[in-house]
Amino acid sequence: MPSASIYQQMEKGKRERGWAIVPVWGRCVSVCLVALLLMTACNTIDDDLSDCGTEFEIVYELRLVTNIETEIQTQLTTQTEKRVGDALRGHLANIFTDFAHDIDLSFYDVSKDHDLLHHEEHVMNNNERSYTIYLPMREYRHLALANLKNNTWVKAEGRELSHTLNLMQEVRDTVASHETGLFTARTDMDVLADVNQTFYVKLYMANSAVALVLDPRGQDVRNVRVFTTGFATGFNVNDSTYTFAQRSPIVRTESIDTGTDLFCFCSVNFPSGKVSTRDVAEGDGACWKLNIYVTKADGTITETVLSVMEPLDAEQLKIIKAYLDEDGVAHPADATVGVSVTLDWNQGGEHDVEL
Repeated sequence: MPSASIYQQMEKGKRERGWAIVPVWGRCVSVCLVALLLMTACNTIDDDLSDCGTEFEIVYELRLVTNIETEIQTQLTTQTEKRVGDALRGHLANIFTDFAHDIDLSFYDVSKDHDLLHHEEHVMNNNERSYTIYLPMREYRHLALANLKNNTWVKAEGRELSHTLNLMQEVRDTVASHETGLFTARTDMDVLADVNQTFYVKLYMANSAVALVLDPRGQDVRNVRVFTTGFATGFNVNDSTYTFAQRSPIVRTESIDTGTDLFCFCSVNFPSGKVSTRDVAEGDGACWKLNIYVTKADGTITETVLSVMEPLDAEQLKIIKAYLDEDGVAHPADATVGVSVTLDWNQGGEHDVEL
């Protein structure tokens, strides 16, 4: 019979391939038994457990170690300046905070490949929160990021490998200030079998801020614009180091309404570099700079460049105070801050400053 012949041919072919011809219900029993064996294999004493998963807990905590209150209280001391301090504190409330909106978790192979093995994202909405993670038992390099979602100008790049994951701000000659305080952490984890494990991970802030408080002293000016420069452009998460562009971008500051006759401008950015002996020998010992452009009543623009010799570290706020003279020149209160002036300045030069 044709049907029998076909069945015999099928049976012969299956046997040659090591398969078994069973009824439908038989296949179900076989599949179920295989699944059951896979589920129970991880509990067999002599088996390789490297591919078996287990649950463990990770507790994340944001740790903010900042000088913001000390800097505001020591630099802004008069009644008028204290009002400026209140406005500045409010402006930076979303930056210098230990509250995380979102958290980004990556788990990497610790071997020479450093490949990404697992990735999760969560809405944290707290300064401390624990998560239960299910992963195969092995060693991991764990990297965590917080507050990226609402920061338009900084993105995570190079996630596929642990040593290439970095925070990178937009690449332009003139860039915007960061919109959130960015936090990162790195830790090694050895996930074991049959052990109740809890890992504690502390995240620390990776960016910082600069503020200029400017006293116009009654000068008739049409406009004041302030930019900062000299800061890192990226942050390597795995080894906690900063990267710098060959030509440092200009960072736009934001003007803060102080409710007084004092101007206040603020930028949020990555930290600055350290000044080198060679830089000092060549006459430029600045770690970072403030570029101030004052448009006077006659329409001419005065450029003042304030060169700050003290590096700006992560988690830190630095306040520079200055006053304007009749030529629109900004004079810093700190005598260690260098001053370079260009009267009747015209836009151009090394950077295209977006005024």
